[in-house]
Amino acid sequence: MFLALSEPEIASEVVHDQRMKTIMSLEQLTTIESIQQFLDGTQAVAFCVATNKQERYRWVQKTLVKHRYITLGKVDKGVVTRYLMKVTGYSRSQINRLIHQYIQTGTIVTKPARHNGFERHYTDADIRLLAAMDERHGQPSGAVLKKLCERACQRFGQADYQRLAGISVSHLYSLRGSKTYQRQRCTLTKTRPKAASIGQRRKPCPNDQPGYIRIDSVHQGDQDKRKGIYHINAVDQVTQFQVVATVERINSESMLPALKHILDAFPFKIRGFHADNGSEYINYNVAELLEKLHIDFTKSRPRHSNDNGLVESKNGAVVRKLYGYDHIPQDCADSFSELNSQQLYRYLNFHRPCYFPSTTTDDKGKERKQYLYLDMMTPYEKFRSLPRPSQHLKRGVTFKSLDAFASKMTDNEAAEQLNSARDNLFKQLHERLKFGT
Repeated sequence: MFLALSEPEIASEVVHDQRMKTIMSLEQLTTIESIQQFLDGTQAVAFCVATNKQERYRWVQKTLVKHRYITLGKVDKGVVTRYLMKVTGYSRSQINRLIHQYIQTGTIVTKPARHNGFERHYTDADIRLLAAMDERHGQPSGAVLKKLCERACQRFGQADYQRLAGISVSHLYSLRGSKTYQRQRCTLTKTRPKAASIGQRRKPCPNDQPGYIRIDSVHQGDQDKRKGIYHINAVDQVTQFQVVATVERINSESMLPALKHILDAFPFKIRGFHADNGSEYINYNVAELLEKLHIDFTKSRPRHSNDNGLVESKNGAVVRKLYGYDHIPQDCADSFSELNSQQLYRYLNFHRPCYFPSTTTDDKGKERKQYLYLDMMTPYEKFRSLPRPSQHLKRGVTFKSLDAFASKMTDNEAAEQLNSARDNLFKQLHERLKFGT
C-alpha cells in the first residue's frame, strides 16, 4: 500500500483532526470538475491504492466505468487520463494501452509474462569448454575453432564436444560475447593509442576572399620500378591563382620546403589549406607548419568528390597538358622547379585567362553556376576585381610592383617563353637519357 497526497501538509505526521475531516477521498470525486480541481491542487484529496498490479487495473477499469469515459468529450477524456496517471503512477503510454483495452473489450485484465519459447541448446558447460579451447589455441578465428570442436568429437572421440561440433560460426561468436564466456576467460591487451585527427573534414568557405588554396600531387610516372618526380599543384579557390612546385620524393625532407615555397609564392595572405586524404599532407609535420602560420587546415570529406575538384581539374588542364604522362627521373626535379617558379608562374597567373562562375539561385533555392564569356579574366585580374583587394596583400607586396610584373611582356611573349623553356628542358632530358648520362 502507498499513500499519496496532493498537498504537502497532508503528508505530514502532525495533522489536526479538524483538518482531516475536510479532506476528500477518491470515491468522492464523482464529477470531472472535482477531478480537475484535484489535478490543479486546489482540492486536498487523500487516496490509498494497493500496489498490487491486479488491484490497480481493477481500479482503473472502475474509474473508467464510473465516469463513462467512452461518452466523454476530448477535453474531459484528457482530464480523466491525467487523473489515472497521477493516482496510479503509470506513464501516459501505459494508461493509453489500458484505456484502449477497455474500449475494445470492456474490461482491463493483466497479461502474464511470456517465457522465451526457444529452448536453450548450448549449456554453460559447453560455453566453458569453448572458452578453454580458445585459451589453448590462442583465440583462433571462428571457423578454425569450429573445426577444432569437430575434430575433438569426431576424430578423437571426446563426447563433451558433441554439441559444439555442430555449432555455426556466427553463433560461436555470439557465445564468445556471453557472460558465462567472459567470466571464464578474460583477455587483456595493451592500451592502443588513439588516432589523432589531423585537419578538419569539411569543405572550406572562403566567402569570396582569396587565400583559400586547394592542393594536390601529380606523379610523373614510373619506369623500371623507379619513381618519377612529383608536381605539387596549389590553386586558390576564388582567384584561381596557381603555384606549381616539383619535388623528387613525397617525404618530409622534400615536401616541407616545397610547401613553404608555395605559400610564399602567393601575393596574398593564405588563410586556408585544403587537401585530399593523402599522407603527404595529412601528417604532423604539415599540421605543425600550418599551425605556426595560423592557416586553417581542412581535408576532403568521403563521397564528396567536388571538395578538391578545382585543383583536380587544373591537374589535367595545366600540369598534364604541359608535362604529359611520361616518366621523368627524380634527379630532374630542380630543373622543373625552376621552370615552374619562373615561366610557368608568370604565364598561369598573369597571362592565361580563366573562366569564373556566376552563381544564381532559382525559386526552389537551388544554386546554378554559369561560366560566361564576360567573366573570363586572368587570375591576377580577378584578384584586382575583388572588393578592397589591397587588404589581402602580404606585407611588402604592392600592386605597383605586381602591375609592372604583369605588363612586362605580352600574353604571346609569355607563352612563347614558357614553351621555349619547356622544349629546351625536355630536349636536354632526352639527350641525357639517350646517351645514358
